[in-house]
Amino acid sequence: MEIRPTTDEDRDVFVDTAHAAFGLFPETPVEGGGLWWSALEMDHCMLALTADGRPVGTAATHPFELTLPGETLVPAPGVTAVGVLPSHRRQGVLSAMMRHQLTELRTRGEFLSVLLASEAPIYGRFGYGPATYTGRLTVQRHKAALDLPRAHSTADGRATGSVEVLRRAECGKILEEVYDRYRRAQPGALSRPHRWWALRAGQPPISPAPRYIALHRDADGVPDGYASYSIGEKQTLTVDETITTDDAVFTALARFVLGHDLVSQVVFKHVPPQHPLRWQLTDFRAAEVGGDTDWLWVRLLDVPRALTARGWFTDGELVLAVDDPFLDWHGRYLLTVRDGKAECVPTGREPDLSLDVRDLGSLYLGGTAPSTLVRAGHIRAHRPDATTRADALFRTDRSPHCLHWF
Repeated sequence: MEIRPTTDEDRDVFVDTAHAAFGLFPETPVEGGGLWWSALEMDHCMLALTADGRPVGTAATHPFELTLPGETLVPAPGVTAVGVLPSHRRQGVLSAMMRHQLTELRTRGEFLSVLLASEAPIYGRFGYGPATYTGRLTVQRHKAALDLPRAHSTADGRATGSVEVLRRAECGKILEEVYDRYRRAQPGALSRPHRWWALRAGQPPISPAPRYIALHRDADGVPDGYASYSIGEKQTLTVDETITTDDAVFTALARFVLGHDLVSQVVFKHVPPQHPLRWQLTDFRAAEVGGDTDWLWVRLLDVPRALTARGWFTDGELVLAVDDPFLDWHGRYLLTVRDGKAECVPTGREPDLSLDVRDLGSLYLGGTAPSTLVRAGHIRAHRPDATTRADALFRTDRSPHCLHWF
């Protein structure tokens, strides 16, 4: 079997092979979305070929940026279009492609990669761990009253500014700018390159699917948040995504959609875990929580570089013994944090924690507590206080969240 990079001349073959692996057709958009593959860049793709030159597997990456704790922006290849034809599965094609891709990324100087897992059991064996989570809130319209805050800094607890309704086609540039400001401040968020917006690739509100946009402007008229929504069957208003880094603006947008006439229920997609909206409802039971799932998976390729790249919020030190069975390496590192900055160097000291690289990927953005994985039996703590120290060290100022689909 040969694994080789693609060129522009391979686009049709690549797209056809990727779709055939999933039993789909290139002409069919994803639900509510555009032609996702239109954003692929062929110099970031690869094909697996049989000895006689037949394509049987595909894999690709998108050149994203990832926001780390501390609002640090780093390159993050987004792995996508990974598939093997049904006729050639369980013959080592997928493992060969993933090993080739990870080795190539590391050789290129990347220290992490990310993906969205189509099936949860697949990617752990390649070193990826779930690092952000998302869910859905469904609010019955007749129970949708919001309480006034019991503690607030403004006269009525509401954001100053206004909400206007636009069609998606009227405000593409504004959405792009607001999203870009949001993703730079939100740990776990990915960039949306301009080509995605220009090609209308992906899911709403990037895609051509018709949507209304509730656009929030601050007191000076500057856009600082939006909610993309549509009304479908059974008078259900569905919010694709709500974008803002300001809780008061989120509340203003939520108040707007919850107050929409001729609606029986409002569904908020991609709500971060522990979001305060549920607590803001007068009736706590008015919101039904559902669709709780993993979203962004992280794979570390260079542990010292990855750990020193992110921001830290508690001083301390840990010795981490990290195994990477898929790429066949093992390292023991002393992680020392002082004043928000980390040093991470090889060490011969006895470890505080022993863990797989997939588990370190889950801890990396602060969305999974080390104690959770210790209790699950995935991480081994060698000292009585190691778990407590690890929880304090990896805790972040903001929970990571990602809602970009790729």
